[in-house]
Amino acid sequence: MPLELSNPPGVHKPGAYSHAVLVRDATRRLVISGQVGTAPDGTIAEGGEAQIDQALANLGSILAAHGMTPANLVKMTVFLTDPALIAAWRTKRAAWMGDHRSASTLLVVAGLADPRFLVEVEGEAAD
Repeated sequence: MPLELSNPPGVHKPGAYSHAVLVRDATRRLVISGQVGTAPDGTIAEGGEAQIDQALANLGSILAAHGMTPANLVKMTVFLTDPALIAAWRTKRAAWMGDHRSASTLLVVAGLADPRFLVEVEGEAAD
C-alpha cells in the first residue's frame, strides 16, 4: 500500500492517530462526504453512540464498495455536537480502525445540517 504513517520526532507523540500520512504512487483516491447516523432505510439512530456506530458503518460500506478498508484511510475529520461523546468516539474509532492510525481532526461544533445529527465523519482514502 502506498501509505506511510508519519510522526516526526519534532512533534508531540499523537494519540490514536498519525500526524501525517504520506501517499506515494496511489492509483486511486477516494474522497468521502460526511457520514451521519442515518441507516440505509433512512432512519436516524437514537443517541450519540448509536450515531457513531452508524456513521462508521456507512463509512465502511463506502470503502468496501470501492474495494477498500479502514486501513486505506488517509484522513478522517469528525464533528461532534457534544463533548461528552469524545470518549465514546475514541473507543469506537479504535475498535473500527484496528491498528491503522490515519491523520485525524476532531471538532466539537454547535450543530450539524439537521439538529437530530450528533455526529458526522468524513474521510479520504487511497490505494
